[in-house]
Amino acid sequence: MTIHTGRCVCGAVRWETSADPIRVTTCHCRFCQRATGTAYFVEPIFKSGDFVVTAGMPKAYSHRSEGSGKHVTIHFCGTCGSKSHLSFERFPDVVGVYAGGFDDPNWFEISAGNSKHIFLEAARKDTIIPPGIPTYQQHATDNDGTSCLVTICETFHQVR
Repeated sequence: MTIHTGRCVCGAVRWETSADPIRVTTCHCRFCQRATGTAYFVEPIFKSGDFVVTAGMPKAYSHRSEGSGKHVTIHFCGTCGSKSHLSFERFPDVVGVYAGGFDDPNWFEISAGNSKHIFLEAARKDTIIPPGIPTYQQHATDNDGTSCLVTICETFHQVR
C-alpha cells in the first residue's frame, strides 16, 4: 500500500490516501469553476475509507447542487481557505480530492481507462480534450443512476 499525502497552503490541514483513485473526473461545471477559481477541476475520486485527514480539522460548506438537488460539501482549511476535498450526498461512499493539494499532484494517472470529462456544455471555449477520454455534456449519470450519452473523440478536440 502506497500512501500519498497532501495539505493546504498553510499546512494546518493535512490528508493522505492509501489507494489509487477509483477514477479521475475532470469537471467543467460552473460550481467547480467557481470553487477552484479556474476553468475546471481535476478530481481524483477515492473510496471514503481510502482518504483520511491526518492533521487539523477542515471547515465545511454544504451547497445544494443545481443539477441533482443533492448536497455537495466542500471541506477547506479555516486558516488559509485551501480546499482539501468534497463529499457528496449523492455518492456517500466516495470522496473527491482537490488534485493540486497533493504533495505530488502528478502521482496518479489520468488515462482513457480511468477518467472522464463532465459538463462540457459549461467548459471554456478554448478547452482541449485529449483523444480517447469519455466526455459528457452534463453529468455522466442521471439522478436515477442511468448512464448519460458519452462521446469519445479520436483526436484532440477543442470545445466550441
